[in-house]
Amino acid sequence: MNPRLRLLQPYPFERLRQLFAGVTPRTDLRPISLGIGEPKHATPEFLKAELARSLDDGLAAYPATAGEPVLRQSCAAWLQRRYGVTLDPATQILPVNGSREALFAFAQTVIDPTRPGATVVFPNPFYQIYEGAALLGGAQPWYAPSDPAKNFAVDWDSVPDDVWARTQLLFVCSPGNPTGAVMPLSEWEKLFELSDRHGFVIASDECYSEIYFRDEAPLGGLEAAFRLGRTDFRRLVMFTSLSKRSNVPGLRSGFVAGDAGFIKPFLLYRTYHGGAMSPAVQHASAAAWLEESHVTENRRLYREKFARVTPLLEPLLDVRLPDASFYLWAGVPTSFAAHTPGLSADEAFARELLAQYNVTVLPGSYLAREARSHNPGAGRIRMALVADTAECVEAASRIADFVRHHA
Repeated sequence: MNPRLRLLQPYPFERLRQLFAGVTPRTDLRPISLGIGEPKHATPEFLKAELARSLDDGLAAYPATAGEPVLRQSCAAWLQRRYGVTLDPATQILPVNGSREALFAFAQTVIDPTRPGATVVFPNPFYQIYEGAALLGGAQPWYAPSDPAKNFAVDWDSVPDDVWARTQLLFVCSPGNPTGAVMPLSEWEKLFELSDRHGFVIASDECYSEIYFRDEAPLGGLEAAFRLGRTDFRRLVMFTSLSKRSNVPGLRSGFVAGDAGFIKPFLLYRTYHGGAMSPAVQHASAAAWLEESHVTENRRLYREKFARVTPLLEPLLDVRLPDASFYLWAGVPTSFAAHTPGLSADEAFARELLAQYNVTVLPGSYLAREARSHNPGAGRIRMALVADTAECVEAASRIADFVRHHA
C-alpha cells in the first residue's frame, strides 16, 4: 500500500458521524441538515432535456480527454462574458469531472516530491482536498491562517519567506469555503509577485463564484491577472464547476483554464488517469455554460434565503452576511466548551443542537488544522444554506431558540 495514505486525516463528515454516535434526536421535529454543501435547488429543465437528447448517440464511443471543441468553446465564451478575458479553447481550457477531482489531480501533476522540502500552501480553514492532494503528492502542507478581524481574509504575510522558497503549489479559494471571503485585486497582486519571485503555481478554486450578495460579481483569478497585465496567465490555473452554478452536483462537470504551459501536462496526466468526460455530459455542459438566466434565478433564491436567515442569527451568534458562497461561518458562545468534557465548543454545539433540535451543522474545527498552537475553525460552525428558504428559516429559528435556552 502507498504509505502516504496513512497521512490522511478522517474526512470532516466521517468525524461528524463519530461525533453524533449515540445521539438520539427529537422525533417531534423533522431533521434539517445544514451540514453538507450540496445544492438542493431544482436542476434546470433545459439542462435535463439536453442531457436526455445526447444519450442516443453520446455513449457509443470513447470520449477524448481534451473534450469536444463545442464544450471548450462554450467555456471560453463564458469566461469572456463573465471576466472579460480571452483564452484559446484548444490550449488553455480543459474540461474536467468536477473541480474536486481536478484540484486533486492537478496537484499530482505539479508537485515534484524529489525536491527537498516540497511544500503546498493553502488557507486554514480549507477545503479538505487541498491537504489530501498535497500529502499524496509527496509534499508538506503549510496552513496559512485567516484573520477574523478582516472578514476572514487569508493572512499571507504570516507565511515565512523560507516556506515560500520551497513552495511548489498554492491553493486559493475565492469565494472561500467555509468563510465566503472574496480576494480583492491587491491580494491577487501580492500572490502574483510571490509566484514570480519563487516560481510556484497558483491553483485558484472558484466553484462558488456565481453565488454572491452584492451588485459586483466576485473577482476571478484570470480577471485579476488580466487587469494586472499578465495576459499569458503565467503559473495560474483556475478551476470552476457547474455544481453550484447550475445545481447539478451529480453531473460532475467543470473545467480548468489558464497557463497553457500547465494545461498541456495536465492533459497528459489525465489521459493516463482516465479523466475523460462522458459525451452526453459534455453536450449538456456546453448548453449550461451558454445560458445565464437560470444562474440569475439561482442567485436570487440564495439572496432571498440569506436575507431572511442572517437577521435571525446575527443577534445571537458571531455571524454576518458573507461576500459570497452559500455558507454562514458563525462563531458560537464559548460557554459551550464546558458542556461536554473532551469536546470543543463547536463540537458540543453541533452535538447538542442535533440532539435537542434535530438540526445538523458542521463544527468549524473539522475544516481546519491545529497550526502554530491554534485551530482557526475552533469555536465556529459552518451552515450550508442549500435547502429551500422555508426549511433554512425553520433551521435558523431552531438554532436561535437553542442558543437562547443555553445563554
